[in-house]
Amino acid sequence: MPLMRGDDPAAVAAAARRLAEGGLVAFATETVYGLGARADDDAAVAAIFAAKGRPADHPLIVHVADLAQAAPFAATLPEAARQLTQAFWPGPVTLIVPRAPGQASAAAAGQDSIALRCPAHPVAQALLRAAAGLGVPGVAAPSANRFGRISPTRAAHVAQEFGADLWVLDGGDCALGIESTIVDLSRGAPVLLRPGVLTRAQLEAVIGEPLRAPDAQSPRAPGMLASHYAPAARLRLWSSQALSAALEPSRDLPAGLAVYSRRSGAGMAGLRWQAMPDDPAAVAHELFAVLRQFDAEGRAEIWVEQPPDQPAWDGVIDRLRRAATP
Repeated sequence: MPLMRGDDPAAVAAAARRLAEGGLVAFATETVYGLGARADDDAAVAAIFAAKGRPADHPLIVHVADLAQAAPFAATLPEAARQLTQAFWPGPVTLIVPRAPGQASAAAAGQDSIALRCPAHPVAQALLRAAAGLGVPGVAAPSANRFGRISPTRAAHVAQEFGADLWVLDGGDCALGIESTIVDLSRGAPVLLRPGVLTRAQLEAVIGEPLRAPDAQSPRAPGMLASHYAPAARLRLWSSQALSAALEPSRDLPAGLAVYSRRSGAGMAGLRWQAMPDDPAAVAHELFAVLRQFDAEGRAEIWVEQPPDQPAWDGVIDRLRRAATP
């Protein structure tokens, strides 16, 4: 039973049973598709690491249906965590908090902290609640792709990564398109580990204090490696001015070049050009799908115009910089 409709209650119930039995299920969230296993089963969680080729010391996010389901995983829930869950759950923010002893050790990669998220997508919510009814306390789920590669925002992307044997709950295109914001609350002062569609200003307005930058003592967290979200093609980031100069008609362009930019490159010989929207939310929504399409076309090199250095673009810029790092 590979691809299933997420709006089919029978399919959701079957997927919940598979999770309860220790199997893997990919499912839609509002950010990207996740590859899930029950968080309290170390063997099931190990199957995620094996399927992705992910290092076992790289922790996963535990997905829960609500704050009540999250509470048993946490040794404590700091006040800032309660404020952020009240403001943004269900939604695209992951909170790292002190882990309760004995809870989800494999999913946390053995750390004393744990990453928790309550997704807003109705398919994810339906699956989490159905699984909870079968005794599954939460679902550990990284993005449903091979480790370090482009995250999937459509069910077809998951199938491309893992083939037809993996169960996938299809919830359509992911609305947001990039992974959740991650805030570390495990060490007192709040730290922004990974930007997403929620801006720093939105988060700080809720907790009433500035978010600090990661340091050497920050817990390991998803998406923190220098190279991540990478297409098979070489990706290069260009300033607007440098890209305009590189695309002058007199210049020789690399073979198999694709360009994703706000400037027009339509009609240039030997160039596959894709327009980049001016809206950061629109770019976040389509970014991974655009990169996957370039790979599917066999492009050898991808040039991307650097988005504006503005807070609303932080999540997109983070993904592009990591995708461009060898």
